[in-house]
Amino acid sequence: MADGGEITEDLRVNHRWLRHLAFGLAASGLASCAALAPHFERPQLTVVSIEIKDATLAEQRFRVRLRVQNPNARALPVTGISYAIQLAGEDFGEGMAGDAFTVPPFGEAEFDLLMTTNLASSLWKVLPRLKDSSQPIEYRVVGKVSTDLLFLRTLPFDQRGSFSLH
Repeated sequence: MADGGEITEDLRVNHRWLRHLAFGLAASGLASCAALAPHFERPQLTVVSIEIKDATLAEQRFRVRLRVQNPNARALPVTGISYAIQLAGEDFGEGMAGDAFTVPPFGEAEFDLLMTTNLASSLWKVLPRLKDSSQPIEYRVVGKVSTDLLFLRTLPFDQRGSFSLH
């Protein structure tokens, strides 16, 4: 008959072995899920238009129309979007929308967002760079698109460009 010390040691070894086995199975399960995740190229977002909705001294609200181009062979089911816009390297405004829409495969869709900004503080920072109209103004739109895709719940984006004032 084995004494209690040997049984306890055998149980520890078996318990350790079971823990390693469970960890290995979990890791291989996650790896196989990652292998099943489809390759999905990021959509391209461009600003189509911006128009003022209302304004006070403290805050301005704009309607921003964006175009989303889907470079993928699958539809892109968008459930929401959040973004921030910078002009000449300075924060300018931000917005979000929760209206769902679908961008067809290899297609595009346009949608409206509301952007809130404080022009008084934003223009104060950007105004010196706007004085020289011969130089283009650089912009950056950063954010994320939320989707209904199983393995891809959010798609971050970071688009840069420039425009001229003349």
